[in-house]
Amino acid sequence: MISIKDLTISYDKQSTVIDSLDLSMEENSIHGIVGLNGAGKTTLLNAIYGLIKMDSGEIHRADQKITKRDISYLTTENYFYSNITGREYIGLFRNVRFDLDKWNELFSLPLDELIDHYSTGMKKKLVLLSILKQDKPVLILDEPFNGLDMETCRIIRSILLRLKEREKTIIITSHIMETLTNLCDYIHYLEYGKIVLTTDKTHFQEFEDTLFKSIENKNIGLITELID
Repeated sequence: MISIKDLTISYDKQSTVIDSLDLSMEENSIHGIVGLNGAGKTTLLNAIYGLIKMDSGEIHRADQKITKRDISYLTTENYFYSNITGREYIGLFRNVRFDLDKWNELFSLPLDELIDHYSTGMKKKLVLLSILKQDKPVLILDEPFNGLDMETCRIIRSILLRLKEREKTIIITSHIMETLTNLCDYIHYLEYGKIVLTTDKTHFQEFEDTLFKSIENKNIGLITELID
């Protein structure tokens, strides 16, 4: 179990991004974090990984404080050394059993070219390869499908489902609800810095209908007024 208790994060005294958040996530499962822009999704992931300072709260895995040794993290913005090839980048991570060229049959990256020449989607594929090579028990993926073509998205989905079978715990954010409902075991809805709803796959359709109806009802009056 990954347990988050009373997590609060503020960037200044006036702005609380995560507000006394509590969340429990079963391991060996795929968890989706969904919320509107500014809800705090990336901040929550950064806190789990240990990138930002918490005002208060605890994050544990199996009753031990979670650390970066437990986690591989795909961020929305990835940075690389200059003048380094894709193959050299993957070589920075240790795993003698990892067959890079075999894995690259799925992604078709020009591994011997400089990363500086890669497109945004190619860079994301490269980081995903590094995450697979690290083979850590927890994977955090912030918007992993953004900027990728349909075929690559399907490949990644298949990989993640297979990793879950190998008892990995995967935490994903996405703005595309269908992506989460087709992949996740649990979805957690983040609003104003709090988890306001958690649902499992048996109730995804009900959750989706309720969420979309709430959004539509919230805005329909203004839309009607504007387009009269």
